[in-house]
Amino acid sequence: MTRTSEQGGYVGRFAPSPSGPLHDGSLVAAMAGYLDARARNGRWLLRIEDIDTPRVVPNADHVIMGQLDALGMQWDGEPIWQSQRLADYEATFQYLLQRKFVYPCGCTRQEIGRGPYPGTCRNGLPAGRAARAWRFRVHAGPVSFHDRWLGTQKQDVSRDIGDFIIKRADGLWAYQLVVVIDDAWQGVTDIVRGVDLLSSTGRQIQLAEALGYTYPRVMHVPLVLDEFGQKLSKQNHAQPFNCDQPIATLNRAWQRLGFEQLSGITTVQAFWAHAIPLWAARFQHLIY
Repeated sequence: MTRTSEQGGYVGRFAPSPSGPLHDGSLVAAMAGYLDARARNGRWLLRIEDIDTPRVVPNADHVIMGQLDALGMQWDGEPIWQSQRLADYEATFQYLLQRKFVYPCGCTRQEIGRGPYPGTCRNGLPAGRAARAWRFRVHAGPVSFHDRWLGTQKQDVSRDIGDFIIKRADGLWAYQLVVVIDDAWQGVTDIVRGVDLLSSTGRQIQLAEALGYTYPRVMHVPLVLDEFGQKLSKQNHAQPFNCDQPIATLNRAWQRLGFEQLSGITTVQAFWAHAIPLWAARFQHLIY
């Protein structure tokens, strides 16, 4: 398979899950991606990652769009929803299947435990087992990549994770597969996201290689933690950020990215006009 040709220049994206409104943690990742795209005179796309249908909250996608709009974070082009791209995911799965990059797995979570997948079904389903899920066949050895925030990274997917699921037992497509397909289809050149997704990068690079895609540059930014040291997340009931005080909300996220508060700002347009060149100056030497 070949990657969709880029329109030229930087293409970033924000890809929230519509499982609830954005909170301060998700705003930090969104802000970093938006700043990086605008600092590079690039495009910033919006993708609604609603592939995990049991977690989708009705109308959350439109709430998220309203939140971004209230903070002056306008995306380029039309948003896409993963739920509208199922045919492409199936076609890509068949491509991988025909080339023996994937195989059926009959193991349960209880059987696998917490460690890396031991390869029980790698050479065929054991007698009496039916396929529950489908796994991607990883190659041995470390995957190296440069992270624009963290520097050089190495991940040994085979040792630490093993062959991973791309189609779940409930029939839903796994995040690792669809995000690689969508980034290639949209021509994304740069991924900016939270450091909690750093561990996904090695898996996604291996998938991209199997599909003949060029994997985007990456930047993984710090997480926002609560008073107990836990990541702010919808699962932990993080509250939506305050759209009624946009400057305070933006400044809070800005400071969490390591910058000093922007004083004397009264409009969101003025905030971005000040913030974008400051971001560009700090990360100019970390572009590649």
